[in-house]
Amino acid sequence: MKEVSKELTIEQRNKYEKLQEYLKSLGSVAVAFSSGVDSTFLLKAAKETLGDNVIAVTAESCSFPKRELNEAVAFCKKEGIRHFICESEELDIEGFAQNPKNRCYLCKHELFEKIQVIAKEQGIAYIVEGSNMDDNGDYRPGLQAVAELGIKSPLRHCELNKDDIRALSRYLDLPTWEKQSFACLSSRFVYGETITEQKLGMVDQAEQLLLDLGFHQVRVRIHGGDTETGDTNGTIARIEIEPEEFAKLMEPQTREKIAETFKQIGFTYVTLDLFGYRTGSMNATLKAL
Repeated sequence: MKEVSKELTIEQRNKYEKLQEYLKSLGSVAVAFSSGVDSTFLLKAAKETLGDNVIAVTAESCSFPKRELNEAVAFCKKEGIRHFICESEELDIEGFAQNPKNRCYLCKHELFEKIQVIAKEQGIAYIVEGSNMDDNGDYRPGLQAVAELGIKSPLRHCELNKDDIRALSRYLDLPTWEKQSFACLSSRFVYGETITEQKLGMVDQAEQLLLDLGFHQVRVRIHGGDTETGDTNGTIARIEIEPEEFAKLMEPQTREKIAETFKQIGFTYVTLDLFGYRTGSMNATLKAL
């Protein structure tokens, strides 16, 4: 990851002030909190601006790694933020497991409806989520649910991009300023291939191994197996890491450990994507749907 300066530009300072003014105008907010870079920054800004008129809501599901949930709990406890955890089992949503191209819409719509219930019970006026300007250029069906349900997107409203958010996070001494980007584990599946709890667990274990080995930005995309039943026989793990870390992965001891462990997890084949890590790489298949 490129170096992020501890100093802010005038533009970044202005954007942060604009963000605080916008949050203040909302009065009270429930932050959809995943413990990622964007939502952690948004939650911190909301807490700094609105004090106790802020709550955080985190979804618990098999597509959300336990480590992320634990980080969300620890952050809210440290910051003195009221934190609500809601069960949001995506695989129970009709049509979700078949992994249609609007999968993210189905998930976000259900999640935000649950957050709306919590917000109403707690007397909170608005729900906010952490998408930023960099999310505008890719296929993001979840943003349709945001628009339909009237969810606010303060970071996009104030024209903050990922570089701004990392810089401001570092300035605010947030531990997430250099955290890897994350998306729900369901995004590792090819559209149209069945999502199962077993396969989600395989992806989670595989990515955790790579993180434990010191790789910074990782994705393990899963391909193949029986697309109807979700059987794992014949599945391919396609590893995406930053190109500058290719050499590290190819060190004999590391390469062998990854290959052997992935096999134990349940993958039949283990591959390295020569394009390296990139967001939304599964969207390349959309033209065929």
